Amino acid sequence: MKLAFNIAVRFLRSGRGQTILIAVGIAIGVSVQIFIGSLIQGLQIELVDSTIGSQSQITISNKSDEALIDNYSDLVQEITGNYETIRFVSATADGPALLSLDEDSYSILLRGLDFDTADGIYKISDKLEGNAPVSVGEVLIGRELKEEAGISLGDEIVLLSGEGKRENMKVTGVFDLGVSNLNMSWVLSTLPTTQSFFGYEDKATSIEMQLEDVFEAYTLAADIQSAHAGDLTVENWKDLNASLLSGLNGQRVSSYMIQIFVMISVLLGIASVLAITVIQKSRQIGILKAMGIQDGQASLIFIFQGLMLGIAGAILGVLLGLGLSYAFTAFALNPDGTPVVPLYIDPGFIALSAAFAITVSTIAALIPARKSSKLNPIEVIRNG
Repeated sequence: MKLAFNIAVRFLRSGRGQTILIAVGIAIGVSVQIFIGSLIQGLQIELVDSTIGSQSQITISNKSDEALIDNYSDLVQEITGNYETIRFVSATADGPALLSLDEDSYSILLRGLDFDTADGIYKISDKLEGNAPVSVGEVLIGRELKEEAGISLGDEIVLLSGEGKRENMKVTGVFDLGVSNLNMSWVLSTLPTTQSFFGYEDKATSIEMQLEDVFEAYTLAADIQSAHAGDLTVENWKDLNASLLSGLNGQRVSSYMIQIFVMISVLLGIASVLAITVIQKSRQIGILKAMGIQDGQASLIFIFQGLMLGIAGAILGVLLGLGLSYAFTAFALNPDGTPVVPLYIDPGFIALSAAFAITVSTIAALIPARKSSKLNPIEVIRNG
């Protein structure tokens, strides 16, 4: 085996230009694979974060006529204790109302939250001007509603319920959730404020959750639903965002297809070049066989060549792929200076790409290795 390895090294050195060409070809294949894979993964993370990263990913509600969840505190504690992959759980009490201001009125959704837990879901504190409500009668309004209605911090607004209840509320802050429809229609307050305003007593309208892995939402929702059969309904973001999920799956499949075809082209290129090497080195191989080298050792020469070329190409490809990814995020920018697609480096994916390239290179070497093992030393030497 050592003899075959030494001969393989000598062959690679004697055809230095050809060796460099093959290694660069492998490196380009690996770099394209890493660049496209990292780009697609970064795009998926950005899409998921911008669409469902700041909203409920699993929601429990009551579909009965009352549409309220009793003993919601016990249910929140149970879910928190039984499902470790759930990051945040928060109870919500909401209902439709009218915001009356002088001669104008606006249809709004008054949402009562436990801000200590809901902030993990909606990231309100990161998007808030002013202070979160801490007592009954204090509310937050969205940026679009503030601008449309001309409301300022500290102003008092009048809310009217469907049953005709009228209450004055003080605006303590303005939020921006990044969705104009929500900024225009949501008015946020504490749970006690909303429960008192709508007469919910100590009940909630929904329980909202966020997960460690958003793609586990369907499985977890099914587990929670089976544990709480009856009037409670458990919905997950996958059911409510079928088009988004379809787009993410399409991106993933297209990424895999591109990477597979890149690696196939690399395999065919290596196999063809090494096959030519067998012809070029046939006289040397014939002499080595005449001197006593076995067919298996002759085959190992080309397998070692494929392995070494794969390792060299993989290392160079990883460096080139990371450089391409970094350059893309550094120069492809939005008007605000942020990357169009954020840089996402997955060490596991990079290691897998490198290992795949090495494996493909070694497999590609099997074709010329098999051909070299069939060379007849007498005929090769005789024919020159």
